[in-house]
Amino acid sequence: MASAAGKISMRPAGFGNFWLLASSLLFAGLSAVPQSFSPSLRSGPGAACRLSRAESERRCRAPGQPPGGALCHGRGRCDCGVCICHVSEPGVYFGPLCECHEWMCETYDGSTCAGHGACDCGKCRCDGGWSGDACQYPKTCDLTKKQSNQMCKNSQDIICSNAGTCHCGRCKCDNSDGNGLVYGKFCECDDRECIDDETEEICGGHGKCYCGNCYCQAGWHGDKCEFQCDITPWESKRRCTSPDGRVCSNRGICVCGECSCHDVDPTGDWGDIHGDTCECDERDCKAVYDRYSDDFCSGHGQCNCGRCDCKVGWYGKKCEHPRSCPLSAEESIKKCQGSSALPCSGRGKCECGECTCYPPGGGRVYGKTCECDDRRCEDLDGVVCGGHGTCSCGRCVCGRGWFGKLCQHPRKCNLTEEQSRSLCESADGVLCSGKGSCHCGKCICSAEEWYISGEFCDCDDRDCDKHDGLICTGNGICSCGNCECWDGWNGNACEIWLGTEYP
Repeated sequence: MASAAGKISMRPAGFGNFWLLASSLLFAGLSAVPQSFSPSLRSGPGAACRLSRAESERRCRAPGQPPGGALCHGRGRCDCGVCICHVSEPGVYFGPLCECHEWMCETYDGSTCAGHGACDCGKCRCDGGWSGDACQYPKTCDLTKKQSNQMCKNSQDIICSNAGTCHCGRCKCDNSDGNGLVYGKFCECDDRECIDDETEEICGGHGKCYCGNCYCQAGWHGDKCEFQCDITPWESKRRCTSPDGRVCSNRGICVCGECSCHDVDPTGDWGDIHGDTCECDERDCKAVYDRYSDDFCSGHGQCNCGRCDCKVGWYGKKCEHPRSCPLSAEESIKKCQGSSALPCSGRGKCECGECTCYPPGGGRVYGKTCECDDRRCEDLDGVVCGGHGTCSCGRCVCGRGWFGKLCQHPRKCNLTEEQSRSLCESADGVLCSGKGSCHCGKCICSAEEWYISGEFCDCDDRDCDKHDGLICTGNGICSCGNCECWDGWNGNACEIWLGTEYP
């Protein structure tokens, strides 16, 4: 006996634990074996089970369950006393009796089982003195009620966000319906807000809910993902992509081709980030950002999409530096104005009587007062004078056989009068909307009404937005009531310069 005892004492300390682990793994593995697996309960593959049906089902039933109770916890089938768990959701159900559903246990304040228990089969087994799904509640409390309530207050000083009760400094969230939709350290998350009133589904069945907010699948939008986009996800992304290639400039969310801009600044206010693709950030115009101050551009300029357009006599990124000039402000502006109604023809910056035309370095806007704008010779596709002429100071000089503002009309026509008229009739059958004449299948709008435009003379350029009294600020083409801005410009009236250089 002594020698036997000596032999036993020579085993490694972990030897017993090893056999315990090995046996448990073998037992667990039986739950996921294929149907053809033949434990000792069968004499061979395909052979009859040596257990009676009652005994087989008893082994597949959870302890304490009466005969007729669910086999394998209703998550698998019983095969000769062994549970074969369902695999329609791979890896979801496991365990000898398919009793385990989740691999991960509940967490509290970032710690699994709150650091007061062990995770077993997806459930926390709490240490002595602790309880709760995440072992977060102490069974005895040495805190006063005041101390406890103080620990349960959220950032707005509300105890458990009015969605739970405080237990020894820890919030116990309301869960009357048993679905656990209210959660969080301070019960601040309420996923009931994600339930669609009509379908009664979370996020309408088209998204995931996180802390009371729906995150919709591609092609769906709305507070509860209840609306479907009428454009493809790819087209939506294209419309939301900013000039620098980022979706909503990384400052917003793209919803059906439109950017919803974020603007969470240190004070928690909104409104400084804007633009079709959230490309503008007015906070960049302030030397020291203060949401409640209007001190943009040091008080010496105008903020355009996060860039300062300095007044005469000032310069710098924030217009913080005074510029010495022998001319008065009135004299400077008068010199820059020339015969135009606006300084630098509205296409440049006036500094000490001299115009700096923009966009800088482009060469298409030039002249002493920026009076020449060769961009006016281009159509919406960027073709100069229709390919049938040359541009001189913003006006097309047409080649032989062509005429029109953009040299778009041929003098000779191969169409009959009837064919030509049929191409000029609008949907209501009126020739050029009654505001122009037809030439070779194209409408020539009345020159007396300068603002009439469009394929059928059905547009009014006065509907386009203005800035500084100019339609599309002179930085784009008015296309049937909407400004089509030239490269580098943005805004409803093309008043925002987005180029890398700025005068």
